[in-house]
Amino acid sequence: MSAALPAKHRVHDKPHRGTIFLEDATVLEQEAFAGRQYRLRMLAPRCAAAARPGCFVHLSCDAALPMRRPMSVMRTSTADGWVECLYKVVGEGSRLLAQRRRGDLISLLGPIGRPFTPHPERPRILLIGGGVGIPPMIFLAESLHGDARARWQPLVLMGSEVPFPFAARASTIPLPAMPEGVTACMPLMEESNIPSRLASLQGYAGCYRGYVTELARHWLGMLDKKALAETEVFACGPTPMLKAAAHLAQESGLPSQVSLEEFMACAVGGCAGCPVEVRTPDGPAMKRVCVDGPVFDGASVFPMG
Repeated sequence: MSAALPAKHRVHDKPHRGTIFLEDATVLEQEAFAGRQYRLRMLAPRCAAAARPGCFVHLSCDAALPMRRPMSVMRTSTADGWVECLYKVVGEGSRLLAQRRRGDLISLLGPIGRPFTPHPERPRILLIGGGVGIPPMIFLAESLHGDARARWQPLVLMGSEVPFPFAARASTIPLPAMPEGVTACMPLMEESNIPSRLASLQGYAGCYRGYVTELARHWLGMLDKKALAETEVFACGPTPMLKAAAHLAQESGLPSQVSLEEFMACAVGGCAGCPVEVRTPDGPAMKRVCVDGPVFDGASVFPMG
């Protein structure tokens, strides 16, 4: 059973009116991976139909825990009505969420937030995901792959210091701009013919040994001026990684969009508990990550100098 969020609880920003739903989502799958990571698939048809890359859901982890937890949307199926999230157990809420099993109901509020906005004039899309920031990059890459409006050329670079939540394998998609020996990819991307590469300091086979932003710098450095003029950077992950990605984009003369991670209480803009300072044409301003974001222009949040 699902219902639209009552009007008095809806976000007051016009872009969000009528687009956030409250649903009793049914757990379809809960798969565990190394590093206390979990992939959760839920039946939530209204959210699945409205979600866009960069949006998140606010989940009730347990009846005994009043505060919800924000989770980025990794994949959706409008046809089958499911929403999929990837998360890591870091506290009591996510620990309780990891105990949910097939058939359990989870109160889901979403989709929430402003999504990524790719621009057709820049079809070379560089997606940089770090840790639990990987899911929105997967969602965006798959969305671009299925979008016939532009000749998108996404490249997904993922970094992690714990085992990746999938069995990496050597890519068969050639990427001449990659350093020698960097061949590890995400099978899900490979099967959709979307090139991907992995980075880690842990010495995993086929991975770039270093930070994912360093791998991105190498790739960008191999592009000519024409290719750079067609490139835009998208990133999600820990704040230091986002700052590095935004600065890399600025150094290369490229636009960037970053999805911020922040602690949230209400997640619908009422409590103003997740503000971030953003540079605007009128000067610095405090914006709410939940509804003014979570996606922001990279240079506005992480200006250089």
